[in-house]
Amino acid sequence: MSVCYNKLWKILIDRGMSKTDLIKASKITTNAMARLGKNEDVRVEVLVKICRTLHCTLDDIVEILPEKLEG
Repeated sequence: MSVCYNKLWKILIDRGMSKTDLIKASKITTNAMARLGKNEDVRVEVLVKICRTLHCTLDDIVEILPEKLEG
């Protein structure tokens, strides 16, 4: 299963927030932010902290992409 955090980046742009601002406000690690930037899996706890900080839901920040069919 692949995930995409483009919705999160759009929210940050719309609110004039940087990734550093989000790290500080939501108290997540720079490592977690790096994983988000690479569209890698992160702990649900990280996503919950972000949602609480931004006053949004998981659907607002993450998109689950369908698996690509091989062959």
